[in-house]
Amino acid sequence: MTETTTAVGVDVGGTFTDVALLVEGQLVTAKVPTTDDQSAGVLDGIRKACKEGGIEPGTVEEFVHAMTVSVNALLERDGARTALVTTAGFRDVLEIGRQDRPSLYDLDVEKPTPIVPRRRRFEIDERATAEGIERPVDADEVRDVAARIDDAGAESVAVCLLHAYAHPENEREIARILRAELEVSVSVSHEVLAEFREFERTATTAVDAYVRPAIDGYVGRLTERATAAGLPSPQIMQANGGIADAETVRNHAVTTVLSGPAAGVVGAAATAECDGLVTFDMGGTSTDVSLVRDGSAERTTDAEIDGIPIRTPMVDVNTVGAGGGSIAWVDEGGALRVGPRSAGANPGPACYGRGGSEPTVTDANVVLGYVGPETALGGELTLDVDAAKAALSELADRAGLPDAREAARGVYRVANATMTRAIRAVTVERGHDPRRFGLVAFGGAGPMHAAALADALDIERVTVPKPAGVLSAFGLLAADESHDAARTIKTEIVDADADRIESVYEELREEALADVSNPDRARLERAIDCRYSGQSFELTVPVGETFDPEMVTDRFHEAHETAYGYALEETVEGVTLRTTATVTRETPTVRHAGGEGDPVLGTRPAYFPESGERDATVFDRGAVAAGTVVDGPAILEQAESTTVVPPDWRGTVTEEGALRMEAVT
Repeated sequence: MTETTTAVGVDVGGTFTDVALLVEGQLVTAKVPTTDDQSAGVLDGIRKACKEGGIEPGTVEEFVHAMTVSVNALLERDGARTALVTTAGFRDVLEIGRQDRPSLYDLDVEKPTPIVPRRRRFEIDERATAEGIERPVDADEVRDVAARIDDAGAESVAVCLLHAYAHPENEREIARILRAELEVSVSVSHEVLAEFREFERTATTAVDAYVRPAIDGYVGRLTERATAAGLPSPQIMQANGGIADAETVRNHAVTTVLSGPAAGVVGAAATAECDGLVTFDMGGTSTDVSLVRDGSAERTTDAEIDGIPIRTPMVDVNTVGAGGGSIAWVDEGGALRVGPRSAGANPGPACYGRGGSEPTVTDANVVLGYVGPETALGGELTLDVDAAKAALSELADRAGLPDAREAARGVYRVANATMTRAIRAVTVERGHDPRRFGLVAFGGAGPMHAAALADALDIERVTVPKPAGVLSAFGLLAADESHDAARTIKTEIVDADADRIESVYEELREEALADVSNPDRARLERAIDCRYSGQSFELTVPVGETFDPEMVTDRFHEAHETAYGYALEETVEGVTLRTTATVTRETPTVRHAGGEGDPVLGTRPAYFPESGERDATVFDRGAVAAGTVVDGPAILEQAESTTVVPPDWRGTVTEEGALRMEAVT
């Protein structure tokens, strides 16, 4: 964030909208229900936080926001009625997809339905190769296609031509005519994703067109509501972990996909004190894990949402269907399973007392004693312990277990095993030793499971940030401004034309800086996607201020050995050049009040799988003073989340209010 004293971050989730308000070093948090029009809930949350912080919304100097509008449109298939214009003969690229299949032996598997149906996919008789334009477009043909698009009732148009990443002249002409003839938004592939691979480029451009009207309308309404309340114009979190101004996001809608999880990773990196981190965000429906190395979140350009590939740069998050609301069940073989089906927020877990009867991970935590009957989830919802026990008793009968507690123990361990595999996927499977990383736990349920996961992975350090339950909202206040530009340029590294590469990097520099709020403060980072000759996929390696073929080759060999365990004596190819412009913002400093009143609320019995039932000391986390050492077994409660310190673990409260936990040897 900039050098302001009052800033607010708002993260919209499927059930709750989280708010983190920073007022002169003091952090105020709030949760409100997510509304159908998310902008209304956002303003409700800001007003609630401002009231608790004793300020007026008009005094807020900075407003940063993460949303789910675009991902909801994809998951629910309720985006804009989109048309696609493409090269003749390539109308069905979206439907053909790739040769690989996610469920190779499933005879009943069905491919996702394309977001642009065939009747709204139109062809243009043009042709370009990677070397240049062979056949220019006919303006009259484009106008005829525009009329057919209008007749089809399209609300948005995606344009993606063959090899437009290298030679976009035909694509520019088509976009110019369509924008003149139609009163709808037009997304163009060389502006959205100037990279090769026809299917991924077409799919990403179609997604941009599909969600763009919704993003444009939502950001417009939010800006109007913010202005009316005296708030500054919102800055929006992008999937790459950086923020951008509202107008930039409205013109690059696809960059908002998965902005919420990205904010959580940024928040984790800002609140932990070591460069190597595994971030562990366990919410109500799912768990998101990611990796932070050298202080920066790992990024990827190879993501997929509901079967749709999206190749915009984004924080590399691995998601599994294990959350507090995940339902436990018994499969046909009699094995206990957890998720991915969730009880959601309504009716929710059985312990919510809203009519839910199926056992969930939250019910298991209640039966184990980690969450007590007096705990008020979100500061408001009290729990029905008897309902949780009844749900787990029924599960025990189906699973052949002796009682509800054994069923709860099984649910806890199965959920932990699922989340442990997710962490291994971003560490061990990518050549990283998890023992060299710290674990940062957040989300409503993450801090309850963190120590058990650390034990399973031999991770020695666990950090639970003070705003653990709303860390994605807090992460918005710590995010830098970031803009990406990329272009495919295939070349063998050893024989690369350095002048040509530097010329393209200069163009990417101008493109990345075009949307930066303060270009003079921007830091530029250059990279290149490389592969061995004959490979199909690439690894990204950094490039210095000048292109050095030998250095790039060495860095690629090192990256390949880290990722796959070996390097080859093969020709290294450069595929795509990348540039990122970043404006660093000041990381917010939070003071921990604590120390007022007795932090000990009492004790309650809690069951730990490795040591049995123990009396755990229960703390009001907000009242625990900095420097306090908490010996396990202990439970620290706060409005948005609960932290469990198992036996043989110890936690220390930092000056910022974070809890640093480690195993006692």
